[in-house]
Amino acid sequence: MFVTRLISGIVLVLIALLTIISGGYVLFATLLLISLIGLNELYRAMKVESEQNHGLAIVGYIGTVGYYFMLLFGFEAYSMIGLIFLLVAFMFVYVFTFPKYRAEQVMAGFFGVAYVSVMLSYIFQTRNLQDGAFIVWLIFLCSWGCDTCAYCVGVLIGKHKMSPKLSPKKSIEGAVGGVVGAALLGAIYAAVIGKYLEAQNQIAVYAVICGIGALISMVGDLAASAIKRNHEIKDYGKLIPGHGGILDRFDSVIFTAPVIYFLATLFN
Repeated sequence: MFVTRLISGIVLVLIALLTIISGGYVLFATLLLISLIGLNELYRAMKVESEQNHGLAIVGYIGTVGYYFMLLFGFEAYSMIGLIFLLVAFMFVYVFTFPKYRAEQVMAGFFGVAYVSVMLSYIFQTRNLQDGAFIVWLIFLCSWGCDTCAYCVGVLIGKHKMSPKLSPKKSIEGAVGGVVGAALLGAIYAAVIGKYLEAQNQIAVYAVICGIGALISMVGDLAASAIKRNHEIKDYGKLIPGHGGILDRFDSVIFTAPVIYFLATLFN
């Protein structure tokens, strides 16, 4: 299992390197595909989509594609209007197929687009910022870096459970270690790439951004676990050997991406 997980992790890193360095249409297409797969995983977990019922899910998939193309063509300022029309489309299916779907399924359908598609799209939006080719890596540095540092510190000195019922193996000591470790990684990263940045003296800024991002990433990790426990599933899917589905691997990134985008915009 460890070898499988390691190989899958290396492949994921290589794909991330290829797509994020390329940016543009390559990153756009990759994120759109990941969002659609992740949305499908969530819809199946939350019973929005099944072998018999696809109506709500189709609306969600079309909404995701529409939202991404709004970003691609520079209409992000109208994204809120697009989401409102998407909600109307969900309600249209709900009303005119009644009682095929329950209200909870409609709410889960709309939630899925916001939770998976919209939040993951901030990887693309961050990549398009000034210095975005460098800033975008903070999303993965603080989420995956926090996860690794928290695990190491938790194994060494973790004693106090952070969320005993939801995730018994996570400790408060590990969480602190994850945040501090992510902040240090951010500072080191800024020191290494500083000469390539248009904005100067970014070491402290990157450390703060990664520290805050790490805190949020833990919420994302626990939120994904809570959804799985509510629906009594172990993994969202089997796409990534040793890791599970897209949402199992990107659960913390989903929350971190918009936070890094807004913090980078604020500090710059």
